[in-house]
Amino acid sequence: MKEQITTDPGKTRSAIAWAAMVILSASAPAQEAIWGGPELVSPQIHEDRTVTFLLDAPGAGEVLISGEWMPPEGFVPGSAGMQKNEKGTWTHTTGVLEPELYGYFFTVDGLRVSDPLNPFQFRDIATLSNIFIIPGPPADLYRVQDVPHGTVSKRWYDSPGLGMERRLTIYTPPGYETSGESYPVLYLLHGAGGDEEAWPTKGRVPQIMDNLIASGEAVPMIVVMPNGNVIQDAAPGEGSDGFYKPRFMVPQTMDGTFEETFTDIMQFVENSYRVIPDKGDRAVAGLSMGGFHALHISRYYPETFDYIGLFSAALVPGFNSDSPVYRDVDVTLKRQMDNGYRLYWIGIGKEDFLYKNNMQYMEKLDSMGMPYESVESEGGHIWKNWRSYLTQFVPQLFK
Repeated sequence: MKEQITTDPGKTRSAIAWAAMVILSASAPAQEAIWGGPELVSPQIHEDRTVTFLLDAPGAGEVLISGEWMPPEGFVPGSAGMQKNEKGTWTHTTGVLEPELYGYFFTVDGLRVSDPLNPFQFRDIATLSNIFIIPGPPADLYRVQDVPHGTVSKRWYDSPGLGMERRLTIYTPPGYETSGESYPVLYLLHGAGGDEEAWPTKGRVPQIMDNLIASGEAVPMIVVMPNGNVIQDAAPGEGSDGFYKPRFMVPQTMDGTFEETFTDIMQFVENSYRVIPDKGDRAVAGLSMGGFHALHISRYYPETFDYIGLFSAALVPGFNSDSPVYRDVDVTLKRQMDNGYRLYWIGIGKEDFLYKNNMQYMEKLDSMGMPYESVESEGGHIWKNWRSYLTQFVPQLFK
């Protein structure tokens, strides 16, 4: 027998009135949280470019804040103690910060936690950090501006070389859907532990591309951001393996398989999008592991790319020396040089643990007479540098 559900009109009116009261109270001038008490805001970005953080944790004995504006401690940001007031709210105000996108997190009695008052965050491998932006150049490139916007799509493609359907992220420039034009392509590769989500989120690729194209500093182009982990069909939680903890280094990382099967990605893009399928309208670039991949993809297919970008490239020998990708490096580099290209661009931080490797690689190029441009920035192996390198590299493409 089917159960009948009846509704008491009086109770319905009471529920509606209660809901309306909640909505009105939430929008009142003295805005309060749903369950009562003053509404806290964190972070609070002040006009003098200082920032105040708040955390309501009356039972905590110690609360630290760690942020990317602090001197690093190894591969993680430094930390500072927060102060507890009489209401049990912990606070911290920074000094004046330079315009930039910053990540941060709290540590409460030894446990790392996100800021519960800030819903904006990113995932870097398996850790979450909240984010905020201090406006001003160059950070204005990372903000959504009142300009025409491109489209970000998550697409699945067939990879015969890997025997699976795989996911990648593609940015198409403003007007792509209606212009009928064909466009050049930048293949942009992530680092170890990343995936097809890294560049669009922490890298701020959609915002950077929209703003550079709108200002006329960059030509409209398609940006393809694939997953460089060949054992995955998609980012953790987005593919057939379901929800699992992301790892820094996965099997078959940097063993030549990604480079060997890279043409599967190119074939999908050139069959599915209006692109200009020639060397002069293709670029490949990447950060860390992705820079390693970009170096070897561009020399393994020496007549394919006119623009190459290495951002803090992990210039280390291949993990699988038997791969044909890593054989005859000097010979294939010379072939790449003899074939000609328009830009070979290298960016590295002076405090990067890969600085020495990159300098040695540039010495190799010098000894070969192979032209390149290089930038040495402050800082180490950090997203601040990689976003900056992208904003310097992209305006030089396809002109």
